[in-house]
Amino acid sequence: MHLADFDYHLPKELIAQKPLAKRDQSKLMVLDRKTGSISHHQFFELPDLLESDSVMVFNESRVIPARFRFKLGNGMAEILLIKHVAGKTWECMVRPGPKFTPGTGIDLDNDLSLTVKNVTSHGLRTIEFECRDFDSYIKTHGRTPLPPYIKEPIDDPEQYQTVYAKTEGSVAAPTAGFHFTDSLFANLKEKGIQTEFITLHVSLGTFQPVKTEKIEEHKMHSEWFELSENIAKRLNKAKKDGRKIIAVGTTTVRVLETCTDKNGELCPHAGETDIFIFPGYKWKFVDELITNFHVPKSTLLMLVSSFAGREFILKTYEEARKKNYRFFSFGDSMYIK
Repeated sequence: MHLADFDYHLPKELIAQKPLAKRDQSKLMVLDRKTGSISHHQFFELPDLLESDSVMVFNESRVIPARFRFKLGNGMAEILLIKHVAGKTWECMVRPGPKFTPGTGIDLDNDLSLTVKNVTSHGLRTIEFECRDFDSYIKTHGRTPLPPYIKEPIDDPEQYQTVYAKTEGSVAAPTAGFHFTDSLFANLKEKGIQTEFITLHVSLGTFQPVKTEKIEEHKMHSEWFELSENIAKRLNKAKKDGRKIIAVGTTTVRVLETCTDKNGELCPHAGETDIFIFPGYKWKFVDELITNFHVPKSTLLMLVSSFAGREFILKTYEEARKKNYRFFSFGDSMYIK
């Protein structure tokens, strides 16, 4: 398939710049794959739209303040931590790139220096930081790394976290979870919906642009995840009992589909995944999906197109534009059943 098959026009004014004051007041488009129908709701109505014995799976990864700006020579430089390698070594996006050649050492301030180790196949720099307490330095000096299409600063870094964010390590948020609130979780529990939490630290694999014309030639950057034995057991039992498994977000999908064996059973694991899901993929575990509206030509749009069909997805995106849905990270969502 070609990259142009996943393109669509989006007016800039539909790109959400701020989160809603009340997260669960966002719009929710419901897609029925069996009938091809589309209906419109608000997100707080979700519990009423789900089967009472459904199981929802969330990614509880927490975004770290991974962006740093500092003076370098006569100009400014920027480092974005992408993925932890080991110790104080990270894969990073940098600019300007020529200033970060392998072997280069840079003193940022009295508390932090770095050495550029190499350049990866994805154009990232592997950088070793020298600091007494790098975790504390990140929290003190780093900034929340918002996507480039968000042009306005947020009022509070917690606005770019899910309410259930727990394990630190992501450099972008699992944004399908932005719509959930504590009161909504209470309503889900009251309805009898089971909730489970896995971890995938969002990095370049989720937001890396596709640069190959034939999408099959795109190589995903790997991301770290963990699916525990106890959660795998509970999800396997639910699946065998015929209960619907609902993935909240594409990052949750990547964990569940990575860990499912040829017999359709989840196997607990912690490690890296570079799974790339696009039309033609045979789904193994996920029954339903809650997700946001994604960037044109992105691997995320390809994933949802695999799940619901490319033509159906592009039809729903056109419907969303006509009804002024808000797009991308702080935007509205869809529930695909």
